[in-house]
Amino acid sequence: MKRGKKYTDVAKTVDKSAQYDAAEAISLVKKTAVAKFDETIEAHIRLGVDGRHADQQVRGAVVLPHGTGKTVRVLVFAKGDKANEALAAGADFVGADELIPKIQNENWFEFDVVVATPDMMGVVGRLGRVLGPKGLMPNPKAGTVTMDVTKAVADIKAGKIEYRLDKTNIIHVPLGKASFTEEMLKDNFQTLIGAVIKAKPSAAKGQYLKSVTLASTMGPGVKLNTAKLS
Repeated sequence: MKRGKKYTDVAKTVDKSAQYDAAEAISLVKKTAVAKFDETIEAHIRLGVDGRHADQQVRGAVVLPHGTGKTVRVLVFAKGDKANEALAAGADFVGADELIPKIQNENWFEFDVVVATPDMMGVVGRLGRVLGPKGLMPNPKAGTVTMDVTKAVADIKAGKIEYRLDKTNIIHVPLGKASFTEEMLKDNFQTLIGAVIKAKPSAAKGQYLKSVTLASTMGPGVKLNTAKLS
């Protein structure tokens, strides 16, 4: 892939063979985010687990202290009082069975996170084939299947992100924006890495944090020294 001059210039500031500590890495990633838009800073965490085994799955959610810098649209499946609660908490869309054809037939996906009360999971389950592949299926582990819709919506709006392994045992999550201060990004990173370390499955053997890389949307990856993180 051919890279532009701007990318090539900033990439030179990153030593590919080096492993940086978190503060240095964050500083570098901010400096290499030179696109004309406010780039997202992401963390890519490779774990020493085998996600194909249920007892080695790593999945959860964490509220980043400074949020992600992105406005998150929340859809809540709830009825009656719980629907009113969700609206009062700031949910963007609230509904029940009537939303099924809208999503299934009209391909409506104007939302980023789906929350559901447990009694609605029978309804939401019918959307498994469309929500599942997009990573939008509500899940009790992520706190998106709950009776406490007020807390769920408030947490998501405040910067709650879900983390889970992809097929190659890597977690990809946003940490914030390039316009964030280094301190804000550092706080978010420490909160995230702390949650991932805490979520280590007891069945995981050997080195848990295989590699941690930070990068902006258009910038080069900066590797962290994992020994300093665990």
